[in-house]
Amino acid sequence: MKKPVKLARAFYARDTETVARELLGKQLVHVEGGGERRARIVEVEAYVGAHDLASHSSKGVTPRTAVMYGPPGHAYVYLIYGMHHCMNVVTEPAGKGAAVLLRAVEPLAGVEGNTRGPGLLCRAMGIDRRLDGHDLLSEELYIAEPQRVDRFSIVARARIGVAYAGEWAQAPLRFYIEGNPWVSKK
Repeated sequence: MKKPVKLARAFYARDTETVARELLGKQLVHVEGGGERRARIVEVEAYVGAHDLASHSSKGVTPRTAVMYGPPGHAYVYLIYGMHHCMNVVTEPAGKGAAVLLRAVEPLAGVEGNTRGPGLLCRAMGIDRRLDGHDLLSEELYIAEPQRVDRFSIVARARIGVAYAGEWAQAPLRFYIEGNPWVSKK
């Protein structure tokens, strides 16, 4: 199989909502210990900057959120509930504090287990805090163009689990591929 073409830094250095929509259908690739895990991104959520009260960056720069404020095209990986890792893709220019959460993927190769939800996705893909700040232009963890481009419709809905964020909780910043069985929650 031909090696996938990685997304360029310029892909990530754009408006977060645009990047979120355009990540759908791309391939998440994690190479570890001689093996490769590859999956199609089918669901994401956009966190558009420090003014977005649902975003971790709304609390300002902290040791945890510093990666979000860094250059685009890096992984922001954090732990929730003391047991689930979540992976975000940093977007926009440094200093913005914007990122896209990967919510669900469709397994393509080397991926076992449920991938419907950000914590399950990370477990199945072998992604944890060791990859926080990781450059997505590397050979170990990256996002690539698909081998074959399929046409699909995108659904926009409110994000999940951010009720504390007031009006930001209802913002239609969760995007998924319509009809895909790997989406976490219809």
